Amino acid sequence: MLKNVLCGSAVAAFALAAALCVQGAANAADPPKADAAKSGANVDYTKIAPPDLVKQTPKGQIKNPYKDSQADIVADGEKKFLSYSCNGCHGGGGGGGMCPPLTNDVWVYDGDDDTLFRLVTLGSDELQKSGYSRKGSENVVGPMPPFGTLIKSSDDLFRILTFVRSKYSPNADQAYKYGTPAEQK
Repeated sequence: MLKNVLCGSAVAAFALAAALCVQGAANAADPPKADAAKSGANVDYTKIAPPDLVKQTPKGQIKNPYKDSQADIVADGEKKFLSYSCNGCHGGGGGGGMCPPLTNDVWVYDGDDDTLFRLVTLGSDELQKSGYSRKGSENVVGPMPPFGTLIKSSDDLFRILTFVRSKYSPNADQAYKYGTPAEQK
């Protein structure tokens, strides 16, 4: 009898562990979520347009949930970069064209997540009207147009920006990869 109870307990424990693993894997596959700045509710980045995230998030608070060390996200971001025609101005590999290259160490406005997200969403003219100013200098033919209404979701934009960040020059001072260090602002 004791043997049956122990065996049954072991089977139940194994089943519970398996269920938790499956649940953990399912959660890991879920799109990233963040606390909405105003409502306190979870935001599913796949379901919110970039202009809406900009409107509901205070300046400086937009954070990319991805890291440029995530090869699958970088690869997907590159596909989206090409599909949204970013390469038309920034070059296919990010080497530049009529707009700044992504492969160097210059962030024209700054390289933090919030600034990059707002720059692509609003375009450079509206970004400047929102109080952001140029930090770096590049030979740029035209302003960055607003892509916020063209890009389907904030998740797509975060993936593109992860690809962009992965192109930051490996020969540059890595302290500036994510923008001007806080102690220098």
